[in-house]
Amino acid sequence: MFILICISADFDPVHKGHEKLIKEARKIADEESKKVVVYLNKGFSANHAPFFTDFEARSRMALALGADEVKSFEGLHHRLVLSYSVPIRLNQMIEDGGTDYITSASISLDEIAKKAQKFIDEGNFVGMPKNYTNRNEIRWYALNEFLGSKLKFHIVKELDKDKYSGRLIRQSIIDNDYTITPEIKKLLPKSTVEILEEEITKNNVNLDRNWADIYKRMNTYSRGNLSKIAYLNGETVNQIIKKRVYSNPESVWAAFRRSDYGPVMTRLAISAIEMNVSKKEVMDLMKSYESKGVIPPMQNVSRVIERAWYVSGKIDEGMSAREANEKFRNGNIKVDDAPLNIHAGLNLTRFETKIMSEGLDCDLYIDKNNKISVQLKSEGKKIKTNLRLPAREVTYLRYIMDSHFIPVKGITEKGKKGYKINVQIA
Repeated sequence: MFILICISADFDPVHKGHEKLIKEARKIADEESKKVVVYLNKGFSANHAPFFTDFEARSRMALALGADEVKSFEGLHHRLVLSYSVPIRLNQMIEDGGTDYITSASISLDEIAKKAQKFIDEGNFVGMPKNYTNRNEIRWYALNEFLGSKLKFHIVKELDKDKYSGRLIRQSIIDNDYTITPEIKKLLPKSTVEILEEEITKNNVNLDRNWADIYKRMNTYSRGNLSKIAYLNGETVNQIIKKRVYSNPESVWAAFRRSDYGPVMTRLAISAIEMNVSKKEVMDLMKSYESKGVIPPMQNVSRVIERAWYVSGKIDEGMSAREANEKFRNGNIKVDDAPLNIHAGLNLTRFETKIMSEGLDCDLYIDKNNKISVQLKSEGKKIKTNLRLPAREVTYLRYIMDSHFIPVKGITEKGKKGYKINVQIA
C-alpha cells in the first residue's frame, strides 16, 4: 500500500495544529487510497531534549486523531544535528514506501522552494539562517530535492505559532502543578487531554535527563576523555574543567553559555554527555549513511577534513578564516592532499624520555593555555605535554579537534631524534 507521510517530528503533546495536519493528510489519503503514517522521534526530540510525554502516549494521541500507523525515528537526536538527521529520516520514509510528505508552514510551498534553492545549489545544508521563517520546512524540502527523493510535498497553513506552541503548553502544565488549565484545554483535542491526564495521574510526564551521569562525567573526566565526547570542542572542555563542581542543571548550562554555545547546540552536547556519545560513534554513523548515498557529499566526513586542510593552508598564506571558508564552500574546491596522519614532536623532560616507549596510546586535548597537548601513561606514570608542530598543521589539527565529530588519537613512535606522536585523524 502506498503511504502518505505526515510528520511533525515530536508531537509533544499533540495539539490542534497537529490535529489539522493529520485531518488534511487523512483527506488526501482517502482521496488517493493511501495511508497516513506519522513518524515520531523517540528517545530525544529533534531539539535534542527529553520528551514531556513518552513515545507510547504520543502515538496514542496521533492514532486517536486519524493516523493509520505510527513509526519511530530512534537513536538520531543525541548523535546528530538536523542537517544530518533529516536526510536519514527522509531515507527511512522512502524505504518504507513513502510517496508524500505533509507539513505545516506559515509560508507557501513556492516560497519554501525559492528559499531552498540556494542550499540545493550549494549542496550544503549546515547552518540554515536563524531568521528564515519555517527554516525546518525549508531544510526538509531542500534535502528532498537535492537527494532526488520522490516525496511529493504538501503544505498546510499552520495555526498561530505563538499560541499553538508545544513548549508553552508543556510549561503551563508544569507551572500549574501538572493541571491542564481551561485555556490550555482549548488548544488541545479532547483525546489529547484525556491521554495527558492519564499520563499525569501515572506520574509519567516531564521526563528528565539522567543528571547523575551528566554531573559525574563533567566533574570527573579528564580533558582527554571529555575531548572524545561528541560536540565538545577545546574551549568547551576547558570551560567545563574550569568551573567544576557541577550539581544542578543551571551550572551545566552556564558552562556552555561561557563557550558561546546556543540553546540547540547546548542541548545536543548535554545529550552526548548523558549518553556518553563519542566522536568516533558519530563519525561511524555518518559514514554508514554516506556509503548509502544518504548524506549530501559536501557534508561527508572527508569533505570536513578537506575543508580544514584547505582553510589552514589559506590562513598560513594570510587569508582570513572566514574568507577561506567561503571560498571552499562556494568554489567546489577539490583537495587531494589532506593528511590523516601527522607526526608531532614532544616537549619531554629527561625523566619522561627515559620511561617512554613505542606504541603507547595517547589522548589529545586543548590545554588551559589553548595549546594542543597530549596525555599518556608510561610505566605507570602520567605524562602531559604540548605537541610541536608547524603553524599550518597546528591550525589544521585544531579545526579537526573542534569539528564536533571527527576523532583524533595518538600513538608514540621512536625516531632518530627522539619520540614523536603519530596523530591519527578519523
